[in-house]
Amino acid sequence: MNGGQIGNVDLVKQLNSAAVYRLIDQQGPISRIQVADVSQLAPASVTKITRQLLEHGLIKEVAQQASTGGRRAISLQTETRPFHSIAIRLGRDYVQYALYDLSGRALANQQQSLDYHNQHELIDGLTAQLEEFINQCTPQIEQFIAIGITLPGLVNPTTGVVEYMPNTDIDNLELGNIISERFNTSCFVGNDVRSMALAEHYFGASRDCQDSILVSVHRGTGAGIIVNGQIFLGYNRNVGEIGHIQIDPLGEQCQCGNFGCLETVAANPAIVNTVTKLLTQGYPSSLAELNSVTMADICNHAIAGDELAAQSLIRVGNQLGKAIAITVNLFNPQKIVIAGDITMAESVIFPAIKRNIQTQSLTTFHNNLPIVASEIDKEPTLGGFAIIKRAMLNGVLLQKLLGE
Repeated sequence: MNGGQIGNVDLVKQLNSAAVYRLIDQQGPISRIQVADVSQLAPASVTKITRQLLEHGLIKEVAQQASTGGRRAISLQTETRPFHSIAIRLGRDYVQYALYDLSGRALANQQQSLDYHNQHELIDGLTAQLEEFINQCTPQIEQFIAIGITLPGLVNPTTGVVEYMPNTDIDNLELGNIISERFNTSCFVGNDVRSMALAEHYFGASRDCQDSILVSVHRGTGAGIIVNGQIFLGYNRNVGEIGHIQIDPLGEQCQCGNFGCLETVAANPAIVNTVTKLLTQGYPSSLAELNSVTMADICNHAIAGDELAAQSLIRVGNQLGKAIAITVNLFNPQKIVIAGDITMAESVIFPAIKRNIQTQSLTTFHNNLPIVASEIDKEPTLGGFAIIKRAMLNGVLLQKLLGE
């Protein structure tokens, strides 16, 4: 019984500290009185929490606000410069590393090849490269607070356990614990697309709304759904596998085993394969002059008016639009964000996506629904930093920094 009570007290302290820190981070400069008003916490509690945050250098007092008649209130804002973290984007054959301060400013970047076929090769390669990157960054690091890792596959973000990764033999890999113990710091692990949706919400195209859907078209096709400012997670902590919505029962077999999944049509390899097949069949196109075709080529030629490239992307847009319409009907988002090379041909593919959403979702849901390109697609490590940022805002990492 006592154990439960202590746990509840700790949780209340975590939630209250997080509420105060979150307000200062998101609305600062803000006075203690305003924090108490908005958070509905007792002024004495706010004073105690802010004193703690000040002692640990997590917030700072800044220029006084204009007087409203009484004593002028001192404003508070978060301190971001001395707190450093490393964000990692684990790809299928490469790893990207970045050093961030707490404002989300990248101070160093590096990309390395990493071939791995099982979890032992993955851990050995990752820890060796990470150690090297940390050593390179040591002169810039003041307080090293966390490591954030994002990867393709199924992850339990609470425990940091990786349950599945494509093309890799994984057996409930406790990646969070392994990295945390090896480098003696907090480690957070998340799915790459879901984490990018969170990064888009904190720093990118959907920072102006609470409900949004990010659809990512890269090697695969996935979605990250933000509901009320939080990543929407299902029963086993994973949701948004839009790439495995069946859009053609007679289509090609997907790596998941089913036939005609969206991913077999609307992912970079599928798009390039389709175009290449049409070219070998003799369809006229300016792309025929190239030795090999890339997504960038298809997008550039489509914009320049090449019929085969444009029609290929419009077909992809139609299929994407059908799948996105389903998510619009389910989640009624304020904004759809598209990430991936296809956004280079936004003028060609977005109208097709929009048309299909409009014909296959509720009018109330798609009226004035913006479809926009990702603003952070070129910063893939930002997803890893976003899950560290979330851990500060929800109090999990914050409490560790406060020493409790």
